[in-house]
Amino acid sequence: MTAEEVLRRLAADGRTLAVAESLTGGLLADAFVRVPGASAVLNGAVVAYATPLKHSLLGVDAALLDREGPVHAEVARQMASGVRRACAVDGRPADAGVATTGVAGPGPQDGRPAGTVWVGAAVGDRVVARTAVLPGDRAAVRAAAVELALEVLLETLRAPE
Repeated sequence: MTAEEVLRRLAADGRTLAVAESLTGGLLADAFVRVPGASAVLNGAVVAYATPLKHSLLGVDAALLDREGPVHAEVARQMASGVRRACAVDGRPADAGVATTGVAGPGPQDGRPAGTVWVGAAVGDRVVARTAVLPGDRAAVRAAAVELALEVLLETLRAPE
């Protein structure tokens, strides 16, 4: 799975993309930006590493964050939806949003083990989330989370309208 495949699919449909990241800290946006011509599709990205930024920048429900913490399916979904609005161009939200949240390690956070990742994708009215517990050190978890995000986004793009 590559960022190029995702960008090609979006470009073919004349659609745009926005990225919200927490544990990947910019790696997912970087995967897209490395592709020549990405600027035709990628509106922008938000690295909301601190939990309060997930609310203030991406519109994630504050009560949800207080109750569940940042590593949760609904947080990933709301991040993916919220970044579409946060990265609107000329008042038009991005057509697709993808988000990562989780625990890169080395230790657990909020009772969730290192390697726990949630990815959210929002395309049109479809908003999905998928979880995985990824092995390895921080670098390996973050890299694998990028691959998971690309996979989930591409699957969501391929789903019937």
